[in-house]
Amino acid sequence: MVHIKTSRPWEIPENEATPESVFMTRRRFLAGSLVATVATAGLISGCSPPPGDEPLISDLEKKIYPAPLNKNYTLDRDLTDESVAAGYNNFHEFSDEKADVKTLAQRLIRRPWTVEVSGLVSKPRTFDIDDLHKMLPIEERLYRLRCVEAWSMAVPWTGFPLRVLLEKVEPDARATHVRMTTFYRPFQAFGQLAFWEPWPYTEGLTIAEAMNDLAFMAVGIYGHPLPPQHGAPIRLVVPWKYGFKSIKSVVKIELIDHAPATFWNTLDPLEYDFTANVDPRVPHPRWSQAREKMIGTGQVRLTLPFNGYGREVAHLYAG
Repeated sequence: MVHIKTSRPWEIPENEATPESVFMTRRRFLAGSLVATVATAGLISGCSPPPGDEPLISDLEKKIYPAPLNKNYTLDRDLTDESVAAGYNNFHEFSDEKADVKTLAQRLIRRPWTVEVSGLVSKPRTFDIDDLHKMLPIEERLYRLRCVEAWSMAVPWTGFPLRVLLEKVEPDARATHVRMTTFYRPFQAFGQLAFWEPWPYTEGLTIAEAMNDLAFMAVGIYGHPLPPQHGAPIRLVVPWKYGFKSIKSVVKIELIDHAPATFWNTLDPLEYDFTANVDPRVPHPRWSQAREKMIGTGQVRLTLPFNGYGREVAHLYAG
């Protein structure tokens, strides 16, 4: 007997149903809309503080910049134009759209600012950002930066080796890793209103990586203090690793005896591994890492192992 199906009034043909990919995109859009709605409510209610009114450069910083160039760190390419680097930024706290970060990040209040250094150390201490400028040797270094998204730039950073800061607190022999944490201010950084993500942003290094002279705490860029979109007032720069390891706007550094959970590795461990060394032989799940494109010029270059810093760091991973 032939089965005859009578359609109900609410049914639609299967070939007219929304494809799953579109449905999932719609869900992501709605999630983003929720963040935007909450952020707008914060602005209307007056919960969100105004942008910081601190001077663009303090009297102390006027004495520091431009800092002396450390000629041990050279480049095989031209520096990225500052205007290009200033408008092409990943800073998930403020936006997923690189071009929007420069504007949205201006809400970040950068003074007062302190960095707590604690954990497995003999002399835990909280440093005011201006005290760091006074007590540590400030210099300029030219570094390559390679993003996991296969673009790259070349940047003149101003700052000091992370090692010098850690030595001030005397690390304990039990410390195997360093965990870094950024600020948590969801009504300044609206991206942090995404409550399903593991805020605040955290990153980590092994103690050997952190004590390597290449690991650098930057307080400036292009001969002046860091602007907000670059991670003001202080950020990490680890040039042999993909850029997401170089955490911005650091407020806490902890020495611990285990590998810490980190932001992107927690969200998607297949695309963001903890070590994240630049390796052209290992493709990203969605693209090759064999080549990179320089932002600003569009020049395509072969990706270098350890981003060209193998001589300085390859021994950390022997075996």
